[in-house]
Amino acid sequence: MKLKRVLKKEFYITLFIKQNKWHRYGVLLHTFAVAFHILKAKEYKMLAAAFLHDIGKPYVAYQNEKDKITKEFSFHNHEEISYHIIKKWKVSEYTKKLVRYHYIIRGMQKAKERNLLGVYKRMKRSFDKLDDNFIEDLKLFMKFDDMGKISFLKTKDNI
Repeated sequence: MKLKRVLKKEFYITLFIKQNKWHRYGVLLHTFAVAFHILKAKEYKMLAAAFLHDIGKPYVAYQNEKDKITKEFSFHNHEEISYHIIKKWKVSEYTKKLVRYHYIIRGMQKAKERNLLGVYKRMKRSFDKLDDNFIEDLKLFMKFDDMGKISFLKTKDNI
C-alpha cells in the first residue's frame, strides 16, 4: 500500500519562493542566510538551530483575507510546530530549546501591542522559566534570524 502525501501549494510557495513582507526569501533561502550569519559570527553552537528553527513554517503556512490581498503568508505557532517536528531527533536539548523559543521575545511584544493579554501571560510564564544565559542566546539568535530575513551580506545592524 502506497502512502500518497499531498502537500498544499502554500508548502512549496513558502519553502522556495515567498513568505511575507518581513522576509526577502522563502523559508529555505532564509534558513541558509541565518546559518551563514551564524557561521560568520562563529556562534557554532547555534548552527543546528539555524537549520531547524523554521522547519515547521511550510506546514502551517496560511493566508487570511488580508494576506490574500497582499499575497503574503502567515505562520502562526510555527516555532512550536518546528519544535514538535524535531523533539525526538538526536539534536541537543539546547538546539531544541532555541528552536522552540526563538520567537518568544517578538511574540510577547506583538501580543502586548495587540492587547492579547492571555497570549502575553502564557508566553511570559514560559519566558520567565528560561535562564538569563539562554535569554541572551535567544536575543543573539533573533539578531541572526533578522539578518537572514534581508540578506546574506553584512548589514549595518550586523553584530
